[in-house]
Amino acid sequence: MYVIKGAILEIINPDYHGIAVLLLTGVALILFTRDKIPLESTSFVVLLLLIGGFQIFPYPINGDSFGRLDFFAGFGNEALITICSLMIIGQAIERTGALQPLASLISKAWASWPVLALLLTMITASILSAFMNNTPIIVLLMPILVGVSLRTKFPVSNVMMPMGFAAIIGGMSTTIGTSTNLLVVGLARDTGIRDFSMFDFMLPVAIVGGFGILFLWLIAPKLLPERTPPMADTSPRIFNSQLLINEEGFAAGQQLSEILAKTNGEIRIEKIQRNDNLVLSPFPSVVILAGDRLFVKDTSENLKYFEESLGATLYSLSDPDHPVDDETPIKEEGQQLAEVVVTRGSPLHYQSLDGVNFGNKYGLIALAIHRARTSDPETRGNLNTVKLRAGDVILVQGGKEAVEALRDSGKMLVLDGAKDLPQTHKSKRALTVLSVVILSAALGFVPISVSALIGVGFLLLLGCINWQDAANALSTKIIMIIVASLALGKALVVTNMASYLAVSFATVVGGLPIPVILSLFMLLMSIMTNIVSNNAAAVIGTPIAIGIAQQLQVDPEPFILAVLFGANMSYATPFGYQSNLLILSAGGYKFSDFLKIGIPLIFIMWVGFSLVLPTIYGLWT
Repeated sequence: MYVIKGAILEIINPDYHGIAVLLLTGVALILFTRDKIPLESTSFVVLLLLIGGFQIFPYPINGDSFGRLDFFAGFGNEALITICSLMIIGQAIERTGALQPLASLISKAWASWPVLALLLTMITASILSAFMNNTPIIVLLMPILVGVSLRTKFPVSNVMMPMGFAAIIGGMSTTIGTSTNLLVVGLARDTGIRDFSMFDFMLPVAIVGGFGILFLWLIAPKLLPERTPPMADTSPRIFNSQLLINEEGFAAGQQLSEILAKTNGEIRIEKIQRNDNLVLSPFPSVVILAGDRLFVKDTSENLKYFEESLGATLYSLSDPDHPVDDETPIKEEGQQLAEVVVTRGSPLHYQSLDGVNFGNKYGLIALAIHRARTSDPETRGNLNTVKLRAGDVILVQGGKEAVEALRDSGKMLVLDGAKDLPQTHKSKRALTVLSVVILSAALGFVPISVSALIGVGFLLLLGCINWQDAANALSTKIIMIIVASLALGKALVVTNMASYLAVSFATVVGGLPIPVILSLFMLLMSIMTNIVSNNAAAVIGTPIAIGIAQQLQVDPEPFILAVLFGANMSYATPFGYQSNLLILSAGGYKFSDFLKIGIPLIFIMWVGFSLVLPTIYGLWT
């Protein structure tokens, strides 16, 4: 095989090392598509085989041998360090509830202009995704969309996928938007390509992504069938609870219409209990008095929001001597919200909270009860006296130790995913740190790897996140697949297999115009990313893209961006991108739904970038 190096033709014939690496890459890509095999397990095996193979059969290079230490270098890769740091920063933003005011604004827009609200939600997701990991953004927006769906009877399946895909589109626009971007930019820099600044490719993404978002806004909801999310998914549950109106709070003395306005129309009040014998209907003109109990239904997050906005108290009848207010431990750090399922044989089965002395015995406060598939009026009364059934879910709050003790006791089923209450008083600190990290990198003061790592340090010092939360933010799956992919990419380059593949591709498409070759390569990357991990596709594709550009004797930058954009087009499969798995469950989608929306979206983005990139880089002439 001939490789063009300047004016010299160099013959490249891959040896058995290159062939073995290519075969291993093929096997790895196949294994990455298998749901039953964890990605981290496949990554570990790939890394082990590379290290073992090159240790037993050394590969000579520049008078030395390429070996195991070269493959371990992926753990210290600058892009990986940056990705881990940004994951921790994203966890801090979620942990402090820093984006809750924005969520409230979006929710208000849904109440007034639902069609425009969908566009606003997608634009918000795309903008935030340019600077943060997609996962906390989707976790933030999912409860809003679920709540809107329940209030308006609008199918959540019609909006969840457009929101998730809009976040992926927005992530393309900056060097830190996705882990894929960081990897591609880092690999390009390592090969001598100029370092991309944070906003170098925002223009093409803004142009092409705009058409993609229009498709998601106007057409995608009409193509998506109505799906019913399963009860056992990760979407937020709706609970019945009571708000006790405090004398010093906002709600005391206000008409119900003012309370609705205060909560942006989000609160749903089913009835008002003034005393033991007087129950009022929730008419807008009713004046709310101190001591009234508002019977409300919403997600656990919104219930806490109503409590703070109205100056009310989420009243727990299981602990009547210690109502929930600022003086109770419920507001202290280390508190969690958890969901406890009543099972057959549980101490709560056919019992009431009062009957088992729940609060004193377990050290937890019961805030609400969820009873599936029924609107049983019993659950809207005194929570303390409700006779519980198998399948009921109790929203409880208390210290981490109490939640863990209840889980370890084996007497009750505590659902996975107990969440810490947001430390909202630290939200401004977290946002300030995030802003400094982004600005310092964008203005070129320090590399993003340095600013992100320093940002993590400040978040720890300011108490916005602790070491346990930081550790939980790191995904073993992402770390291992990045390291394994970097090792495979390095092996492909060192053994000249990347050059061989680049020349092979250029030979197949030889004679075609450069823009067409660029377009076909980007299409190949978009297909690969929906079959395997986007990170794996990016790492393996980048050296091949550089090789193709060298073979064609053109600027490698547009080909690098073709890898970056193509590897981010993870729309057609639920396993193409990690956030797709979140919306898969929350929206109740099937695999066919991703194909129905993902394939047209890939086509729009592919055609758009195929026109825009050659125009920007002057490849049409």
